[in-house]
Amino acid sequence: MPPRARVTTRLRTQCGAGIATRFSCVQAGADYDGVSWPIAHRAFIAHVDPLRAAPLPPVTVLGIDETRRGKPKWGQDPDTGRWVVVADRWHTGIVDAAGTGGLLAHIDGRTAAKVAEWIAEQPDSWRAGITHVTIDLSASYLRAVSDALPHAVVVADRFHLVRLANDMLTQVRQHATRDVRGRRGRARDPELAGRRKLLLAHERLDPAAFAKLWNALIDAGDPGIEILHAYTVKENLRHLLALSGTNPERSLIRDRLWRLYEQAATSTSPEVHRFAATVEQWWPAIEAAIITNYSNARSEGYNRLAKHQGRNVFGYRNVHNHRRAVSWACTRQHRRASAAISKVPGQVR
Repeated sequence: MPPRARVTTRLRTQCGAGIATRFSCVQAGADYDGVSWPIAHRAFIAHVDPLRAAPLPPVTVLGIDETRRGKPKWGQDPDTGRWVVVADRWHTGIVDAAGTGGLLAHIDGRTAAKVAEWIAEQPDSWRAGITHVTIDLSASYLRAVSDALPHAVVVADRFHLVRLANDMLTQVRQHATRDVRGRRGRARDPELAGRRKLLLAHERLDPAAFAKLWNALIDAGDPGIEILHAYTVKENLRHLLALSGTNPERSLIRDRLWRLYEQAATSTSPEVHRFAATVEQWWPAIEAAIITNYSNARSEGYNRLAKHQGRNVFGYRNVHNHRRAVSWACTRQHRRASAAISKVPGQVR
């Protein structure tokens, strides 16, 4: 029992370890051990902070992605009367995208300066070991990587590319309906009735269902043909990205890319042209994704864990407590790997 303490050291240790490994939040651990929330939280801090203070593990592929903390707050503009966002908090997660390092950092904001500043604070030997950085199509993160890690290869996430293509197809469908019909889509319109099938992968569609969708859009005239052009561009992108992980030859990549550009050039929709321009702008990063098969999937998984931790305690008021809980939840795999290495005879952790 420490001087002037009312809780034994053994109980504090048990409470901190229980919150870290067994309970979903601090209050659950405090209720189980019969102590107050501040005592339980200090025990949790004492348990996790020494492990979190350890040096970063070696990383070869870095993943960067943002996640929103909480919900945006809206307020009414006194001059215009319109509702606008007055507070929107974002965090940037930096993760080990190809190893067991887990979440390496949780940074306030999502600007290039914040990300570049954190990377610049790390040791030169650690930064030199990074060969690739996976990001979504974010100009801010691209600038941060270019400034702080000029030797690393930027890899565009394939999931976000397909989502961008689906968004392009949806925009073409909406504006084609408005231009030709002079109104929004209705249930009897073939383009609206088949909107979900248009977003599905071609190989997942039943041949009969696809033939019915295709013929209905052809019969719809100009709007249907315009939508089918955009659909073909989207599928050409998927056909190109399907080469990932197959060690493709450069000639095959070039042929499928040319097919995508050729189909986009025949379209009259400005959305398709903008999409093709985006692909051209990000092509070095897209090509790196096809060749290396790296993705930002692990960053998306840690974003889910970060939001799950926020829901467990119904939101953190203290951002440092929030960051500590998220960091601890997203490094389980790294801690298990470190514990396994420490048990191997003749190896020093």
